[in-house]
Amino acid sequence: MKHNAKPNVVFLMGPTAAGKTSTAIFLSQQLPLDLISVDSSLVYRGMDIGTAKPSQAELKITPHKLISIREPTTPYSAADFCNDANQEIGQILARGRTPLLVGGTMFYFKALEYGLSDLPEANPEIRSQISSEAHDLGWPVMHEKLAAADPVTASKIDPNDGQRIQRALEVLIISGDAPSKIMTNPAAFKYNPIKLALVPSDRKQLHQRIEQRFGSMLAQGLVKEVEKILKLEGIDPSLPAMRMVGYRQAREYLTGEISYSDMKERAIAATRQLAKRQLTWIRHYEGIESFDCLDVNVAEKCLSYLQKHLEIQAQK
Repeated sequence: MKHNAKPNVVFLMGPTAAGKTSTAIFLSQQLPLDLISVDSSLVYRGMDIGTAKPSQAELKITPHKLISIREPTTPYSAADFCNDANQEIGQILARGRTPLLVGGTMFYFKALEYGLSDLPEANPEIRSQISSEAHDLGWPVMHEKLAAADPVTASKIDPNDGQRIQRALEVLIISGDAPSKIMTNPAAFKYNPIKLALVPSDRKQLHQRIEQRFGSMLAQGLVKEVEKILKLEGIDPSLPAMRMVGYRQAREYLTGEISYSDMKERAIAATRQLAKRQLTWIRHYEGIESFDCLDVNVAEKCLSYLQKHLEIQAQK
């Protein structure tokens, strides 16, 4: 390899329920890869069932960095992720191994590679939620919420300027960071990313997986898990951890806002919407090699691609 060549890192992304964890573990057992989680939900301690966090047995065999590093009461932003991921990447490369970044938080992948100078694109679902809340509470109250999270941005917006308040809150929710803190001069990515994505050849089959998985989460005790989290000191429904798909609906069930069947139906629908957004991100992400997540041999095909690609890169 030339001395000026960038070190390789592997990105493995895909929608929820695509089988990213099992594929990543398989790849790490075949190649000198160390895993870094790229998931805004897996960072929280005690939120294991509803996030489909790798089991203790899996983590013992194949440790993942950036899992269970925050309490649910402490928000974690894209900027936090970039700082932590770059540190972990450096340590893995220093050990002579290759980082494999795996997860479904597409904004984190993009922020890591391209920086946070570009604000996230509009999200119709989140905008609708903000508008609905504003309809009930009024824009001045929404402005107060923004001021509590980002006083710098709020000070530049009139309390009745619904459009700008909505956009600022939208950025805050999507990125997990205050708009005023988003970097304006991102450092160039120092590595060569080899990007793989697990995508379904049949969206309906992915939807079936999502429904089955949520049923499994309920059987494993998701509602009890949320009940326990709600007892934590400082927990609040507006925290990012409590807005996550599955947890939001379970909380609404526990507080009597919706029925059990409504909770299940809404959580599955919200998860399908999440998968749709993730696939949209992947479609617009440059340089990705896609693999069918429904293929029983998908892990082996990813391995074959990586073996060939890493070898080619090493020869440059």
